[in-house]
Order: sequence, then C-alpha cells, then structure tokens
Amino acid sequence: MKIKQNSVVAIEYSVRDKVNNELIDSNKGGQPLEFLYGSGQIIAGLEKALLEKEAGDSFSIEIAPEDAYGIYRTDFLQEVPRDQFEGIDLKEGMTLFGQGEDGRTVQVIVKDFNDNIVMIDYNHPLAGKTLVFDVVVLDTREASEQEILSGSVGGGCGCGSGCGCGSNNHHDHNDDGCCGGHGGCGCH
Repeated sequence: MKIKQNSVVAIEYSVRDKVNNELIDSNKGGQPLEFLYGSGQIIAGLEKALLEKEAGDSFSIEIAPEDAYGIYRTDFLQEVPRDQFEGIDLKEGMTLFGQGEDGRTVQVIVKDFNDNIVMIDYNHPLAGKTLVFDVVVLDTREASEQEILSGSVGGGCGCGSGCGCGSNNHHDHNDDGCCGGHGGCGCH
C-alpha cells in the first residue's frame, strides 16, 4: 500500500547533520518510528518525502531547515537576570525547561552567562541545520477510524520517539501531551 493521508507508517531511520556529518539520531536496530501520516507528527520535509512510498522502499533525503526545525532566529535569544537561575549550576550549552507565559513547558539552551545575566536561546536545538535522513519504510497500512479521530497510532497519545517527530511551529517548544520531553532529535 502506498503512503497517503491517514496511513499508519513505520520507519527505520538515521539522521545526520549535513555540515559535519555528525549522527544526530537513529532508531536502526531498535523500535520503529510509527506515526499517522498527515497528522503533523513528523517534520514536514520527511513527511513530503514519504508520500507514495511503500513498505520496502528505502531512500536518502536532504531536508533544509525550513522543512525541518526552522531557520535559526536571533530574535529567539533573550537576556534574563541571573538571579532567576538561583540554585542552578549553569553551564554553557545546557538545556533547561521552564514555564512560558501561557503556562506551557518551554525548552531553552544556555548560550552564555555572567554574574548579572544569562543569555538563553528559545530556538530548537536543530534550528538552522540541514538534515540528511536515511530511511527504510518498514510497514504501511490504513489507519483505523479511532486512529484517524485521535490523530495517533493506536488511538491514544500520538508522538513517536526520535527525530522525525515534531511540528513546524518553531517557537512553540511545548512538549506537552504524551511526548513528555524531546526524545532523540526532538518531539515537537
């Protein structure tokens, strides 16, 4: 069966940063990434590449930042008073989770800090990166009515793990729902 809207798809993948060829994430030899095609559970570029593929197909694809986790935006950098991080042993590059103005969980990266301020980055860790995916389609099937209604495989909460998982809402790093964090390269 060819992959189309509301297909349940299972893939095996590895993903690398195009610039330095660094392996970012892989589920090879592990649990397949299973998702409902067309429900926004994987990045747009990977979803587009899977259209009309079928079980047994394998391919490599380069995905530009605009179709992955967005371009890197300097307006997503913010200076915050150091006293807001009291009791935290800050390290450059560390990931912190906090609560946004709307009450949702936000992920930030500590870019720099001194005695007075902390520079935090709201960009997704993979923003601005061109990603190279190697993908094998393991299985595809029609989704059940319950899966279509819920927007997820099995009819429950719907985020798979790993790199393909996410939306293109680049400033909404909420990780709410069932994902509970950003496994691999990033849920949401």
